Amino acid sequence: MELRYLGEPHHDGSALYVPDQEPALGARVTLWLRAPLAAGVTGVTVRAVHDGEPRYAEAAPAPRDVPGVGGPDVWWRAEITAVNPVTPYRFLLATRRGQRWLSAAGLARHDVTDATDFRLVCHTPPPAWLRDAIVYQIFPDRFERSRPMRDVPDWALPRDWDADPVIPDGPGASRQFYGGDLDGVVRRLDHVQSLGADTVYLTPFFPARSNHRYDAASFARVDPLLGGDAALRRLSDALHARGMRLLGDITTNHCGDTHEWFVRAVSDVAAPEREMFYFDRDTGDYDSWWGVKTLPKLNWGSPRVREGMREVLTRWLGPLDGWRVDVANMTGRRGADDHAHAAAAYLRAALGPEAALIAEHNHDASGDLDRDGWHGTMNYGGFTRPVWAWLRGPGLDLEHFLGVPGGVPERDGPATLATFRAFAAAMSWRSLVHSWQLLDSHDSPRIRTVTGSRERHLLALGLQATLPGTPMVFAGSEFGLTGVNGEHSRTPMPWNRPADQDAATLAGYRDLLGLRRAEPTLRHGGLRWLHADADCLVLARESERETLVVAARRAPGAPLPVGVRMQGVYDAADGDEISGDGPSLSVWRVTH
Repeated sequence: MELRYLGEPHHDGSALYVPDQEPALGARVTLWLRAPLAAGVTGVTVRAVHDGEPRYAEAAPAPRDVPGVGGPDVWWRAEITAVNPVTPYRFLLATRRGQRWLSAAGLARHDVTDATDFRLVCHTPPPAWLRDAIVYQIFPDRFERSRPMRDVPDWALPRDWDADPVIPDGPGASRQFYGGDLDGVVRRLDHVQSLGADTVYLTPFFPARSNHRYDAASFARVDPLLGGDAALRRLSDALHARGMRLLGDITTNHCGDTHEWFVRAVSDVAAPEREMFYFDRDTGDYDSWWGVKTLPKLNWGSPRVREGMREVLTRWLGPLDGWRVDVANMTGRRGADDHAHAAAAYLRAALGPEAALIAEHNHDASGDLDRDGWHGTMNYGGFTRPVWAWLRGPGLDLEHFLGVPGGVPERDGPATLATFRAFAAAMSWRSLVHSWQLLDSHDSPRIRTVTGSRERHLLALGLQATLPGTPMVFAGSEFGLTGVNGEHSRTPMPWNRPADQDAATLAGYRDLLGLRRAEPTLRHGGLRWLHADADCLVLARESERETLVVAARRAPGAPLPVGVRMQGVYDAADGDEISGDGPSLSVWRVTH
């Protein structure tokens, strides 16, 4: 069996193919296209859209010494102008078998729309540190306590850290309280750093009447139950002293019903804050997130909302290095109102060039990216779902996938690759590599529950560590913790429960995330898919200096010849073929 896609022409938005990764508006930009001799490409034309109108530029063969996989390649070079803040382009290939279009979705024999064109993005780039980040998500109530639990609030249901299991659903779920705090996080930073993570993302730390704190009573202070403002400063200082960063979690779509803005608005129909929410003039009722009345929806048509949220996000910079934005897809959207893109761009401009701004989307975020707003998304649709569908365990029984009915489907390698490509093709390379690739989170089942085995769990981690995008790890998954839904997954960390610590899984996290940390090509290289069959995915991460080949197998299969010598980097012997063992993840460096 041969590598299925090895002979296809290729381009992506990485530095190997677009050397200017931060083009200025109006700049001339060089584009490269790799065409294996076997593809029979006889001519290449670039189609770029300028002010809504297609323009065409001829490419020409040019010498280039770049390591690769397979036979000899012809490199084609062209120049286009970045006329607009986002300039779409694709390639028209003349081949011995007729014309082909090459877009971010791959090769097509038919005419295609502009929806999957490659994109030059001239907006101010995301902060440079973000692309190299490995993010570690902490749900503060369940990570670590710095002191015995006391001062339990009246809304809370106290729980014993190690003796009381998490209530997975029902009325008490949001009230169960284990007492983790921010000084507890400081105590465990050696563990976080040992995984290769350099960025901590905290779910909300504002005062609220729930353990999740998405119903903020104020955006002006840190919950005293977490240690208050001083504890956030101590955590921030401890992280920054290690060269690490800290991200917060903000609800731009709503606040809590005890928030001072809403209390004033609901108490007085003449209050200035009334315009910040959606009140029915006849009934006095108000809109809320999914009808949950403790989460009144903010009206981004109100200047007070815009100014208030700008002040909130900027006042915490210093301790924080940026934000994850809760339900960003709903922010500013309600009926005929759609302020979503304006809100994202407004907040990004307010935060400046060094702060991260990552949007939560549980589905297709592409319409909200590449617009000078969110730097990237939580890529559930384009990464989490296809990985789950390929590596799900045989006995998995979940009702839905983040709201999608029917549980987690079982899909083969080509279907998984098609999903990866479909989502990646709908956004720029810049947005893709700054999006969070996650296996699970505080809102989802745990990856160990989905896969049902350590082997498939670590195989999923291998894809997370080797594919483009920013890995985001939910605290506890490195120990192999389980959970059937988001609430159930918020298990207190098993620091004192050795039986709940899977040492082999922990070692796998340190090895695989350490590999990503050690290999620049895994963080900055391009992505070329080489093969997909039912049980095997093979890809190349490529830079001007080197090529890494990654093979993920969920089951044994026939060996695959590569045709070049490769040096084993991770769990792989040197050679010129991909073994048939599985489940397994292997990484090689191509040698010459």
